[in-house]
Amino acid sequence: MEKLDLQSPDLTVRNIEALAELFPTVVTETRDADGTVRRGIDFDLLRQELSDHVVEGPQERYRMDWPGKRKALLAANAPIRKTLRPVREESVDFDTTKNLFIEGDNLEALKLLQESYLGKVKLIYIDPPYNTGNDFIYNDDFAETTAEYLSRSGQVDETGTRLVANTESNGRFHSDWLSMMYPRLKLARSLLRTDGAIFISIDDSEVQNLVRLAGSVFGEANHLATFIWKSKSGGANDSSSVAVDHEYIVAFARNLSKVDLNVDPNGVATTSYSQLDEGGRYALERLDKQNLQYSPSLDYDLTGPDGTTYRLTHKDPTRPNAIWRWSRERVQRQMGDLVFQNGNVYTKNYATVGTKPRSLFVDERFGRTRTGSAELRTLMGGDYIENPKPLRLIETLINIATADDSIVLDFFAGSGTTAHAVASVNQKSGGERRFVLVQIPERPSRHSTAALSDYASIADITKERIRRAGREIGQLHTDDMAVDVGYRVLKVDTPTTADVGRPPGDTSQDQLSMLTDSVVGGRTGEDLLFHVLLDWGLELSLPIARETVDDSELIVVDEGLLIACFAETLTRDVITAIAQRQPERAVFRDSAFTTDADRINAQQVFAQLAPHTELRTV
Repeated sequence: MEKLDLQSPDLTVRNIEALAELFPTVVTETRDADGTVRRGIDFDLLRQELSDHVVEGPQERYRMDWPGKRKALLAANAPIRKTLRPVREESVDFDTTKNLFIEGDNLEALKLLQESYLGKVKLIYIDPPYNTGNDFIYNDDFAETTAEYLSRSGQVDETGTRLVANTESNGRFHSDWLSMMYPRLKLARSLLRTDGAIFISIDDSEVQNLVRLAGSVFGEANHLATFIWKSKSGGANDSSSVAVDHEYIVAFARNLSKVDLNVDPNGVATTSYSQLDEGGRYALERLDKQNLQYSPSLDYDLTGPDGTTYRLTHKDPTRPNAIWRWSRERVQRQMGDLVFQNGNVYTKNYATVGTKPRSLFVDERFGRTRTGSAELRTLMGGDYIENPKPLRLIETLINIATADDSIVLDFFAGSGTTAHAVASVNQKSGGERRFVLVQIPERPSRHSTAALSDYASIADITKERIRRAGREIGQLHTDDMAVDVGYRVLKVDTPTTADVGRPPGDTSQDQLSMLTDSVVGGRTGEDLLFHVLLDWGLELSLPIARETVDDSELIVVDEGLLIACFAETLTRDVITAIAQRQPERAVFRDSAFTTDADRINAQQVFAQLAPHTELRTV
């Protein structure tokens, strides 16, 4: 009998667990006075999480470290003055699609998505730059010069003389790559649902560092698997010693206890289902099992339909401790489901559709690098992006890690395979998954096929690939199963409103003459709308409709979740028409109220007709 623990709970342990949930990166291992290793908190890193400047901390402890890590953490937490501007002319089905394509640096994009998509993404798949030693196009603010790096990492003395030779290949390159990935993974984690997961493609150059880095961000206990994908079919001569024909997909869960992966619908079963009846294919499984916990109730003689008695062989040394898997009562109820054959009793183990996902992605159904290249070449008419991932590989991840209505995020969009795969899986399954893609407008090399074909950026290639793939999948539509193959293009840009030092609604009438419109010149009502959606934390894929009242345009989001009017002047009829519809939220251009009396009158109209509507100006 367990003795009651007559003491209060250990609040230190409880607090550490709470901090671990909020800030998994600050959890470390420490030794107590007795030398026992215990879970603890890195207070220097906790201070960094709560600070807007670099916090130095000299204490040594078990953790993953590299020169520039603190600046990378600061980069993740530092706010930015940016927004997302819609680009209707580059979009497909702009008003109705639920898919997003964001053009810009993904660090900035991930920060802008924090409110609207916090805890909503089911699957993140990324194929980040493999660390080949080339310069990164993600030139974050925390980047440092070679001299700064060498000094910080102790590789030069006070006179600048090198202390260690050839350190760039094993030091700076790793640090640069880790500093690029760290803030992005931290921001990505907060976007995942509690039952969500992230899958990251990588090669041998950084796979060990990636597992440790992701473990520090998501928690080591949330390591889902490291899949091995056979990327080449042969002839791989990229190593002087070993022909490397595989890559990895490192997978971490937001919370491993909450994740329940689907079966792989095209999985290859390890059991041979060689028998067939009206119920389908099945394999025979012996009713008597050995080495199970003995139970007298499962030790009985069984009589078959022909009167033959079957006795357990638990005394037989070849079948030690054998007992029946079914109770006597179940055998009597389901005698017709048993097979009596060769002196033994069997049950029918029917094959299910699909199998549990396995860590080896080696057969042809996952595709190869050449498969992805051929798919892109066929669709686009040229080799515009090197080594794109094959469609079947990403389809497999989507099938095992999402539901029909999941959001899939890829913030290293590249060739756009993820968007293509989402649409393809939806077409095959009837699902309504949505994608959010982010791609930096990187310029292709001057003499590349892409540049010679007049593609100004990789992002332009990505958008064109998604457009063409959507057109092909759209041809497979039926009236009762239309697939969303559109996408709404948004671009990371400077703020839509100027920093006037105070909220627009706090400006009084006698101050109006001293201030200009807080809206930056050249911005449209649609620009203002997405500024508001971000500010309110609303999803950026909500459907949009337009109406006209008294010559003023109303933008209606999600059938009244939000109604916006950004006209330069407002009439009482327009304000009344919006209030009568009782939207959850309403927003106007602040400069449209020329006096305090106009603003007060509008508030009174809503107080009378729509008292629960939240009002804002921009």
